[in-house]
Order: sequence, then C-alpha cells, then structure tokens
Amino acid sequence: MITIALEGTAHTAGVGILDNTKILADIRDQYTTETGGIIPQEAKKHHEEIFPKLIENALQEAKITMKEIDFVTFSGSPGLAPCLIATMDASKELAKKHNKKIISVNHAVAHLSSGHMFCKIKNPVYVYAAGANTQIICLEKKNFRIFGETLDTGIGNALDKFGRYANLGFPAGPKIEELAKKGKYVELPYSVKGMDLVFSGIITHAINMLKNGIPREDLCYSIQETLFAMLTEVVERALAHTQKDEAVLIGGVGANKRLSEMLSIMCKERGATFSVVPLKYAVDNPVMIGYQGILQWKAGKRQDIDEIDINPHERTDSVNVDWEYT
Repeated sequence: MITIALEGTAHTAGVGILDNTKILADIRDQYTTETGGIIPQEAKKHHEEIFPKLIENALQEAKITMKEIDFVTFSGSPGLAPCLIATMDASKELAKKHNKKIISVNHAVAHLSSGHMFCKIKNPVYVYAAGANTQIICLEKKNFRIFGETLDTGIGNALDKFGRYANLGFPAGPKIEELAKKGKYVELPYSVKGMDLVFSGIITHAINMLKNGIPREDLCYSIQETLFAMLTEVVERALAHTQKDEAVLIGGVGANKRLSEMLSIMCKERGATFSVVPLKYAVDNPVMIGYQGILQWKAGKRQDIDEIDINPHERTDSVNVDWEYT
C-alpha cells in the first residue's frame, strides 16, 4: 500500500511517500521570515510554487513513478485556510492527472497517530503541543477525548508572538530555546484554569517586561519554565484521572528539550513511561500525513474528489476513529 502525501497546513510544505510504515521519501521546504510572523497569503504562495518541485524530488528519492502510487493523501484540516487551499489544489491536480483516489486527513490527528508510528505506545495520554494547538488528549473507544486545552492561543503561537516583539523571526521557538540557556528566572503570571491553559496574558506581560528593559535571555528562560510547568501540571492530572501509565509528547513544540525534560521527570515520579516523537517527525511533516492516510485507507474510508474541501477549524475530538492502531 503506497501513498504520496502532501502536508501544507502552515509554514511547512512537504511531500512524503510511504509504503505502509516504510518511509520511501520525505521532502520538505519551510516558509520563514527574518522578522514578524507567518503571513498566510505569502505562505500560500510559497506552497504553490514549491509543491511541483517537492513532488518531483519525492518521486526521485523513492525511485518510483506515479503509476506505482495507490492513492494521494493530503492535510485538509485544520490549519491556515490559504495554506490548506494550496495543498488541496496541488493534491487534487496530482490525483486527477494520474487518475488516483484521494484522502483528506486531519493534521492534528495525524500528529497523534505519529506517536503510534514512532513510539512504542498503546493507550497513552497524548500531549499535543504545537503552533496553533495545545491539547491533552486520550483515545476513548472511537473518539479522541480532550481533557484539557488552551483557551486562547496554542503554545507554539504564544512563543512566536513573543518572538515577533523580541525580533527573533519565525519560527521563534528554537531561538527562544537557545536564548533560554543563557537566562535566569524572572517571575511571570501562571494561568491554569482547571484542566485548561491560558497563555496570551503571560506573553503580553513578558512583552511589557521586554519593553521595560528585562533581558531577552531572562524572559526566554522564564517563558519556557512557566508555560511548560503549566502544561506538565495538567498532564499529570490527566494521568491521575485516567489512571493511564504512559504519556507521549507530539507536535512541533515537542522538539523543545526542556519541555521533554519536565514531562519526563514528572512521569518518572509517577511510575509512568514517557515517549516523545523523534525531532524530525515532531514538527509538521508529510510522513505523518501519509501514515494517517494509510490507516484510513485500510479502514475503508473513501472520498469523492469533487466533494473534498478544506476545514480550517476541524477539532480533534470531532474525528471518528474508524481505524485500528497496531
């Protein structure tokens, strides 16, 4: 079972080719800026221009032709609408040109499924920490249940917001992590609402402190310690409530070593196992999209190409889990 998969929900355009769980190709190109954040229309233009080359390179890397591809998979939700449109259009054009079936997958769900592809997990608490998303999730029967989530902005977007004001460019997360190594703690607000999280006010407070002369390094360190401690607290409560004994960290912010360290320490103290999706696949990537497409294909999910459309706001807990993780 071979699929060619297109990812393009935000800054990353990627094309992957999978034969079941075997990765045959993984080609990516990222939209970046030196200052400011992501500009959706510019990211869309980037994706439109780069996808034909990425598809060509992926087929060359996999050493196969489109005749050997069984179907096309693409990330149709959730994400930035202009980026989703560029990805859908490129996928539909590819499918129609080569007379292939097409499957649209939920990008967030694909992140969750990547935990099963790359980690030895069975029934974990999923810690989904990404740009626009921050959710604590468990799989219950045929649905993902969200035990806690951000009430305003995702943790990755919160970091990027501070990065814009601190002139760190986009994406800001890696630069914040590096500067944090040179910083010391300054007090910031701590905002956990039951099982939910609120990040915007903390970032606004940090920006005001930056304007008042507090060093970037100190604020980067303090932002990480505060936001990651909040997330770790909620994950620990989810483990206690569900009585599960494993947690897995997924999503782009999962690339941050300090977040992994904090969650690992907490899980160890509770006697739970902790896994993190490998760095290369923690960020947005086409491999997870292809794997999710294969799961859905094997479960018999089919879609009419003319009825497929994007869904920028589709939630994780609105997707029926009709496939099986093995």
